[in-house]
Amino acid sequence: MKSQSLTLTATLPTARTLGIVSYLNARPLQDGLASDHRVILKPAVPAELIGMIDRGECDVALLPVVDYWRNRDRLANVSDACIASDGETMTVRVFSKRPAEAITRLHVDGDSHTSVALAQVVWRQLYQQRLEVVPWNRHDPGSLDDVDALLLIGDKVVTSAPIGFGFEVDLGAAWKYATGLPFVFAAWYGSKDANHDELATLLSLARDRGEADADRIAREWAPVHGWPATMAVQYLTKSLKFRMTDRMREGMDRFFSLGMEYGLLS
Repeated sequence: MKSQSLTLTATLPTARTLGIVSYLNARPLQDGLASDHRVILKPAVPAELIGMIDRGECDVALLPVVDYWRNRDRLANVSDACIASDGETMTVRVFSKRPAEAITRLHVDGDSHTSVALAQVVWRQLYQQRLEVVPWNRHDPGSLDDVDALLLIGDKVVTSAPIGFGFEVDLGAAWKYATGLPFVFAAWYGSKDANHDELATLLSLARDRGEADADRIAREWAPVHGWPATMAVQYLTKSLKFRMTDRMREGMDRFFSLGMEYGLLS
């Protein structure tokens, strides 16, 4: 049932620039904002967003939570909107030519920061294995020849899944199995020195709209992102969660604690 309070009432004095993730998973968080004169949307892959904040190219960004943690002395959470899962993510996945417990070297998608750390935490937790992490050049078609295990995130997991990898590990499902907790991949963050109250209201209401209309959003944007429509509906209405809860905060705290224990978040 759609929310009865989906009308945006916040008034911002000037347009604010938002760094937004360029994948299908962010569509429910930005529904209606593209035509809202109070904000300007600037899409990028997740790993680029912290640099956009640093360079003053956006006021608030949908940051990977690892980038927030590494800059928590100067960043603050804005709104209770997020991208999270309580089990399978569908788009944060390790593809491997050998069983998970045999993986020691992981090539990683440069679009991600949080998922790289999550993979290392999962392998320490489930397989007592320290992973060697190696950057992967996705622009080199032959670069998979010598790759035994590859971490991919985002739409490319669906549209460009590698061939010849017989084993797959969904990191959201693996985290849930290891800890019993949901996992937050990204949330809205901005400078601690700025007042984001009205923007927080705007972002939360946009999320409310997106959640209420996730089925329509999935069908509308699936072709743009190269997804089958039925899979996109499952993804946005079932797999992903967009509202921060106490359990999600508990999952974040657990991830940060384990990441620090393993020396992954410095």
